[in-house]
Amino acid sequence: MASEAAEPPMEPGDKDRDRAGPGDKDRDRAGPGGRDRAGDRDSSGDEEEMEPGDEETGAGDGAGDGDEAEADSGSGEEMDDSSDDEQENEAEIQRLEEQLSISAYDYNCHIDLIKLLRQEGELVKLRCARQTMSELFPLTEELWLDWLKDEIRMAEKPHDREKVYELFEKAIKDYICPEIWLEYAQYSIGGIGLQGGIERARGIFDRALTAVGLHMTKGVAIWEAFREFENAILGTLQALPGTIVTPDQQEAMNKQLDRVHALFKRQLAIPLLDMESTYAEYEEWADEVLNESVKQFYKKALQQMEKRKPFEEALLAADPPKLAEYQAYIDFEVKDGDPARIQITFERTLSENCLVPDLWARYTVYLDRKLKIKDVVLSAHERAVRNCPWIVGLWKRYILALERHQVEHKIVTDTFEKALNAGFIQATDYVELWQAFLDYLRRRVDFSEADSSKELEELRSAYSRGVDYLKQDIEQRFSESGDSSCTILQNWARIEARLCRNMQKARELWDRIMTKGNAKYANMWLEYFNLERAHGDPQHCRKALHRAVQCTTDYPEHVSEVLLTFERVEGSLDDWDLAVEKTETRMNHINEWRAKAAVKDALQTKQEEEKTSQRKKARSEKKAAKKAQKQPTTGDKRKADEEEWGALPDKPNKKRRAGELEETEEAMATECGLFGRKGIAKTVETPAQQKHKAVVATRNKVPHDNSKDDLTVFVSNLAYSMHDPEDRIKEIFASFGQIADIRLVYSNRGHFRGYCYVEFKEKEAATNALKLDRQELEGRPMFISPCVDKAKNPEFKVFRYSSSLEKHKIFISGLPFSCTREDLEELCKDHGNLKEIRLVTNRSGKPKGLAYVEFENETQASLAVLKLDGNVLKDHTISVAISNPPQRKQTANVETGGTSGSFLPRQVYGPRGKGRTQLALVPRALQRLPAPGTSTENGTLREQDDNAKGDSTRAADMKKMTNADFAKMLLRK
Repeated sequence: MASEAAEPPMEPGDKDRDRAGPGDKDRDRAGPGGRDRAGDRDSSGDEEEMEPGDEETGAGDGAGDGDEAEADSGSGEEMDDSSDDEQENEAEIQRLEEQLSISAYDYNCHIDLIKLLRQEGELVKLRCARQTMSELFPLTEELWLDWLKDEIRMAEKPHDREKVYELFEKAIKDYICPEIWLEYAQYSIGGIGLQGGIERARGIFDRALTAVGLHMTKGVAIWEAFREFENAILGTLQALPGTIVTPDQQEAMNKQLDRVHALFKRQLAIPLLDMESTYAEYEEWADEVLNESVKQFYKKALQQMEKRKPFEEALLAADPPKLAEYQAYIDFEVKDGDPARIQITFERTLSENCLVPDLWARYTVYLDRKLKIKDVVLSAHERAVRNCPWIVGLWKRYILALERHQVEHKIVTDTFEKALNAGFIQATDYVELWQAFLDYLRRRVDFSEADSSKELEELRSAYSRGVDYLKQDIEQRFSESGDSSCTILQNWARIEARLCRNMQKARELWDRIMTKGNAKYANMWLEYFNLERAHGDPQHCRKALHRAVQCTTDYPEHVSEVLLTFERVEGSLDDWDLAVEKTETRMNHINEWRAKAAVKDALQTKQEEEKTSQRKKARSEKKAAKKAQKQPTTGDKRKADEEEWGALPDKPNKKRRAGELEETEEAMATECGLFGRKGIAKTVETPAQQKHKAVVATRNKVPHDNSKDDLTVFVSNLAYSMHDPEDRIKEIFASFGQIADIRLVYSNRGHFRGYCYVEFKEKEAATNALKLDRQELEGRPMFISPCVDKAKNPEFKVFRYSSSLEKHKIFISGLPFSCTREDLEELCKDHGNLKEIRLVTNRSGKPKGLAYVEFENETQASLAVLKLDGNVLKDHTISVAISNPPQRKQTANVETGGTSGSFLPRQVYGPRGKGRTQLALVPRALQRLPAPGTSTENGTLREQDDNAKGDSTRAADMKKMTNADFAKMLLRK
């Protein structure tokens, strides 16, 4: 132990070598000669695979020459294969670099390029590729750790170590990552042999505790590593056996002991998981009874940990990204009110939900209003716009935060320029951004000072640029200005009139506003009039109102009244007479125009009503004609009744009248669709055809064997007109296994009803056959489901798609009906890796213009929404959003009618629809309906809870009652 304590500190390179361990091979492989060394390893591997007998034979035997030749040829083939792979990788690298030069914001392209460059050992290009991506996107924890580990392996000189420190400082700014902080602290330990190395490592540990020390699950690792570091320093300060401790050494040891004590106390005062073991470790290390203050802090932290433990357990049990669980956690912390814990909870949430704009907005608003720490606030705003650059609200709050914390003007301007290139999804977003930036510039101008001309000119230049930008760039991109009411020009005019006292410039701006199609709106003229009234003169006010009377089309009465009111106060008699004349003339024209428009509208309404009545009449006539054709004859009705109620007793044979025979023949023609046609030859069925038809009609009477459900699949939504359905079904399902039986379901008249049962001889074949679900067959999607008795399994659902939010999948609407799966693949493949494409059709196979596209992860889906929404595909503008299907409707309970506790009899349906009678055979007095306003979704009715036993008895009695019992009950009343 004494020798260990006296061991000198490690040199700067020792720690790296220890941490690298088996990674030395990787470092060699990544070097400039990596590929040559790989070839040497291949040749050495061939030598190790030699048989023992070959070594004993010796090199002098001729038998070994052939083996050596074969080995040489084999290694040559492997080298050829490796060279081919290298050429393919180089070509792919070149293609990715060209693609990034065209589209720099292709996230997946950056990832693929970095992966290939790392595989090929192109270290210089790899560093540049990572640097470029980090400037555009925040990197994930995995990307940062790979980058840091590569740079650590190559850092040999002190200058290189400083570059690694700079890279660590950049990495800790993207997301809160305890693993990166731990790696940073451990790397700093390797430099404790340098001047100031111990203090630097200690400072990094302190910052790590501030950043992630409150992390309940991962913060413990930082605390333990810090304590081990301080204990190691304490061990180096202990004196060797047999030596006398000097006062300076004793003071240094006492100071170091205080540091370790302080770390234990700080950790025990924070709610962390596994606090009990830390407390026990402190007791053992201190070798004394802990004071009461430590125990009190520990108990308080333990209570706080117990309150938060359910939220941590919910996070452990939930699947990523755990947004709902994190939001509940945030609500709890906000209610508790500890700013540090609120911040760490927000940061943990955002590390797994970085593409949720509302979460970033809530976090930044909290920091702006509550925390107000400059570095923390601005860092959060910067990360928010880097993760969700398409949200204009985040950019506006960022600009306000920069102004609020008095950041340099150039930084604010650069931030605004970045926002203009963010790629917003609608034109109004750019108007909001420009308005926020112009407000900032206006607040910089001191209009009371004469030397503020520089800021004022910058403001005017920005207004001019903003108007031109919205007119040229935005209108060209979105086919709309986004600022139809010219709010930016209006604000500019108000500033010129009120603050700059330049009414002439304000009038020029209002002329531009009116020439943009706003002259017909009364409110725009009144805004201009109010500006002239406040900062102009009566002459220009009168001129504005006269123009308003002539141009306004929406509310001319109001403008006329304002003109007359103005002349009452300001005008002379001539002014009054001119105003009355102009308003009367204008109102006469307006009334004539309104009368003509009313007549035109009435005529159009009448024409539309006539067209509607004609369509309704044609529809009713068509329905009547179909009903007349389908109306059964007397003989058919009697036959159907016999099929439903069973065969009637035999009756004496009677001679058929000639008219009855003709009626029967006519009914047969109607059924065959030949009614009304002349010259149709009467067909007579052969005995074989009649026998086959009878066999087909009775096949659906074969009872189903429930014991073979696991071997059987149910196939539905088949075309009724399918030719030889049994052969077609057998042809489709034969590839999955040996088929035992195919039971097609026919109607009583021998027509195929579009569904069947396919029974296999092996259970695995039935399971594999389910993969054909919704495969198109003769233009219709074929529905395949397990053969399940729904009476015994009421919870069974055939619908296999999710009905909740799917962040890795997008929903596309507005597609042309001619759109194919290949068209969608071509449209979406550039935005991520596609896993599945599903076109939505109806039961007949006709497309609905909808589709679902599943990507590999949420990031790709979010980027696809951003890039594809509003695109045009085959002259159709499509809408793209994250998939969030509505909840499927729950079918009511058939037996109880969806009402728990109701004893209404189940409605009986026969093979031809409803029964002969619709009367309920239970008296109203016995029909126990639930009270209005009560719900049974979450439980049973109160009367059922109180009288459950009595209800079951009455229900049993009622089932046994006969008609005589009912009659007695009615007579008693």
